[in-house]
Amino acid sequence: MTHTQRVLITESAKETIDTLRKRFGSELMFHQSGGCCDGSSPMCFEKGDFKVGSQDIWMGEVYGCDFFMSADQFEYWKHTQLTLDITPGRGSSFSIEIPMGIRFIIRSRMFTMEELQNLEPTKTGEEVLAEKID
Repeated sequence: MTHTQRVLITESAKETIDTLRKRFGSELMFHQSGGCCDGSSPMCFEKGDFKVGSQDIWMGEVYGCDFFMSADQFEYWKHTQLTLDITPGRGSSFSIEIPMGIRFIIRSRMFTMEELQNLEPTKTGEEVLAEKID
């Protein structure tokens, strides 16, 4: 049985991730906090450069990248499917795509009742970290 994914990705965002992987030569990850302004945008980091908190929620993997969200933010977004995209313009976050003159953004839509019953399971940051230690 295939679960409904919580996070999708556009072709433009995939191309940006490919460029960043070539530039940095490492795996990448995303985190979306509940901060104000650009702090609520998804931020891309080299895997390991951002310390995932024990209460952060793992939303799934998108194009080979783990996608985490702060627990508070997840409460607002848990009924929506997110699509990772890019837009022109320089954000003011620590996300590694910022020097390229673009930034990652999230587009969203509400899940259908059927999709809600078939969602991909989430994990806490603590659970993800424990799996990596085992």
